[in-house]
Amino acid sequence: MTIKNRLRILVVEDEEAIRTGLEDLLVFHGYAVEGCADGRRGLDLAMSGTFDLVLLDIMLPGLDGYAICERIRAQDREQPIVMLTARSADDDIVKGLSLGADDYVSKPFSVAELMLRVEAVLRRSRAGTEIANRIRLGADVDIDVRNLSGTRGDEALEFTRREMEVLQYLHAHGDRAVSREELLNKVWGYSRTADIETRTVDIHIARLRRKIEADSGSPVYLLTVRGAGYRLVGGD
Repeated sequence: MTIKNRLRILVVEDEEAIRTGLEDLLVFHGYAVEGCADGRRGLDLAMSGTFDLVLLDIMLPGLDGYAICERIRAQDREQPIVMLTARSADDDIVKGLSLGADDYVSKPFSVAELMLRVEAVLRRSRAGTEIANRIRLGADVDIDVRNLSGTRGDEALEFTRREMEVLQYLHAHGDRAVSREELLNKVWGYSRTADIETRTVDIHIARLRRKIEADSGSPVYLLTVRGAGYRLVGGD
């Protein structure tokens, strides 16, 4: 099978049966794949910058998936990362996304769900879109879109690529509330008909609020519209 534009995926998973199954599945779907069972080796490979996506388990020998994700994000805020989590471990999901993972897949997972999420993250990471250079919120928040950075008053801000894509989309549609379903479709690349359950939107919204809102406890810019979704207000 022809490799899809030579896209390369790194699989960091210590359980041999799962790792081999993932490698075989991804190769079958046309990707170039490298597998790794050790956390430290996985970090070295991920930091090489030669992979289009990192599929990362949490429980690993040597260095766990959280530490790997955090180290990757410290160097590269745009590297696509999908984490493998235990289905019942909500804390794993929240922590992984909070450290900058683009999405997660819960174990045990179906082949269809895994490929849906992997392909959606890859599709969004490679999409070329026209973007505004800056987003300004009120008098104190100034966001440099292209450099994934900004300021709130005297405080420096840094954003992941996915966080910035959420901000961009909400900013472009600031005249209305945007639903979770629409964000999953337009930002994460999921089909509107996809039958998935994910908390990734809510967690990304919570991370953005911690960065752009003052510490008053009541959002001023990134609002929840009950029954409708989220709206970004006060932007230029």
